[in-house]
Amino acid sequence: TPPKPPLLQSRIALSVTVSMSILRKLHNKSPYPQSILKIFPTRFFVAAQIPNPGPFDEPFPDEPTSAYYDEQVYKAGRNGDMVTVGYLLNKRVRDGCFNTTKTFNFLTNVESSLSILDPLIQTLSRLDKGVPRKHAFDLLIARLCKLERTDEALRVVDTMAKGGYGLNAASFHPIVNALTKKKKMEEAWRVVDLMSSAGAPPDVTTYNFLLTAYCFERKLMEASAVVKKIEEEGLAVDSRTYDALILGACRTGKLEGALVLLRSMMDAGLHVMYSTYTHVINGMLKVGNYDQAVRFVMASQGRDAMLDQESFGVLASKLVRLGRKSEAVFVLDEMSKRGLSIGKKLTEIYQQKLQNRS
Repeated sequence: TPPKPPLLQSRIALSVTVSMSILRKLHNKSPYPQSILKIFPTRFFVAAQIPNPGPFDEPFPDEPTSAYYDEQVYKAGRNGDMVTVGYLLNKRVRDGCFNTTKTFNFLTNVESSLSILDPLIQTLSRLDKGVPRKHAFDLLIARLCKLERTDEALRVVDTMAKGGYGLNAASFHPIVNALTKKKKMEEAWRVVDLMSSAGAPPDVTTYNFLLTAYCFERKLMEASAVVKKIEEEGLAVDSRTYDALILGACRTGKLEGALVLLRSMMDAGLHVMYSTYTHVINGMLKVGNYDQAVRFVMASQGRDAMLDQESFGVLASKLVRLGRKSEAVFVLDEMSKRGLSIGKKLTEIYQQKLQNRS
């Protein structure tokens, strides 16, 4: 494993001296296993009375799929049939058809649907130990966060913590992600504080959600504080950490710093995501460095066919929108030489330019 490169060196664009505390404490930490619900405000719902429908009697196909199970769980869930839901969630894992992001789609953002949340949580608590129960709880949290019901998601976390149902940092990821996307940074930090109290200390992915939100908003002081926190806790930075920092550098016009970070990322042997290259391209175009953006894409080509498709396509499209047709046509020429796919609108522009040449 390559050594972790320092991210706060003086040459890096986001290096900022942080003398204040990261954030003021919003709540006193409560010792586990005190209920998380006492720390984080939560809405409660009255559980609906679910009749016992009896055993599941629909014949299963010889080779059931995850999609098949999702459909059956959806039907049972919409009917409020928690007994069948529990049966299916156990059986699907035994059949190797693991839960998916669609498993809890029967749960919608209306009161009548959310009224079955308590019976559903009770059903998950009775699932087989290990993967069936842990995975189901995590996906329920993810579903609630997609519905923007983070309070209810924390109710599920509370059940996992008190029941010893495999609560870990990954269980909290959808919650922190949902809050940071909504720019609810204080609430996100409160959840981070709760993680350690609940016996699930935050990992680098947790901090990456915060870091990305701050970098997107050009809040480099706060971003540097998050990086400092990562380093203080001895966590290894990853590709998303660098991606966030490069995003912040590019959005604040610190292109030299972004390139230093990119080189440091490569030297560390980390995979550079497509979005990272896009951040650099956007940053160069934003300050009018059109030729530099073209040179950057040309220098990066040849490493990954999908990366070439993404980078050349993004650059050509943005150059056209910026009215830089000569540079765009040059990029389209290069795409044509490399056999890269050109979208319909770009093809029309390219063909028109070829006709003008003849």
